[in-house]
Amino acid sequence: MWHELFIAVGLMLVIEGILPFLSPKTMRGVLLRMLEMDDKSLRISGLMSMLLGLIMIYILR
Repeated sequence: MWHELFIAVGLMLVIEGILPFLSPKTMRGVLLRMLEMDDKSLRISGLMSMLLGLIMIYILR
């Protein structure tokens, strides 16, 4: 189980690093737009991201 968890965390880090590596300017723009969002909108987008991830895991397993 720990092995799979570390693989998942490593994969998450790789995926999160793609945008800043390929287009740092775009990444800055995204972060600036996120700074302008209110807490409720950020929470909703985070919730939607988590739900999408859970659905993908459920379907693929």
